[in-house]
Amino acid sequence: MLKSFAALALRRLRSSDAINCHGQQLSQITKIWFTPLPKDSKWIAPCQMHYVENGKEKIRDIVKLYDGVLVVVYNISRKKLVYVRQFRPAVYHGILAGNTLEIPKEEVDLMHFPPELGVTLEPCAGVVDKTKSLADIASEEVREECGYHVPADKMERIFEFRSGVGASSAALTFFYCEVCDEQKVSDGGGTGDEAIQVVELSIDEAKTLVQKGATLNSGPGTIIGTLWFLCNKI
Repeated sequence: MLKSFAALALRRLRSSDAINCHGQQLSQITKIWFTPLPKDSKWIAPCQMHYVENGKEKIRDIVKLYDGVLVVVYNISRKKLVYVRQFRPAVYHGILAGNTLEIPKEEVDLMHFPPELGVTLEPCAGVVDKTKSLADIASEEVREECGYHVPADKMERIFEFRSGVGASSAALTFFYCEVCDEQKVSDGGGTGDEAIQVVELSIDEAKTLVQKGATLNSGPGTIIGTLWFLCNKI
């Protein structure tokens, strides 16, 4: 079963190889293995919630995550939507394990499960882990990941929703901004040890992402953001 999941995901990835990328190249991943989650994780806090509903005691497992911002970026100079492409460990594990809660105990065979299986196409995004306004955080993420300088007051707040409501329920706030080539200040690619590629899609390519029968190796933010743009800006 694991091989069938890997083969399917790899076909999905290869179907998007023609997408135009620029900016930093993805790092070369040469080794993958898994360990139990430490109690002092920097990014998530698992717990159990106990409650009584209609006279019956219930228990639910919860994973607390930071809230986040996502930004739909449209380059008006070239009429292109700007996305980012990066390796997502959680996506890779999801494909590796399939529909199980299995955590592999041995080093992964990268010949059978190449790291490319975990590469996603997403809007520019970031976690809300700073004491700044959401618009300021969104502005920083666009500069760091995509290389465009967009002042916070030019960030159009679209809407807020919650992801993973069955287990995590982090609040995600969507923004929209328009950029031009003159606002380009760097190649982007993220900060620190981030390895991000900047990707530009034409309107027709964006429509292909959300057409009937399409399969996307990414989170709901990619679909939601693309659909919002196509419904409201075209």
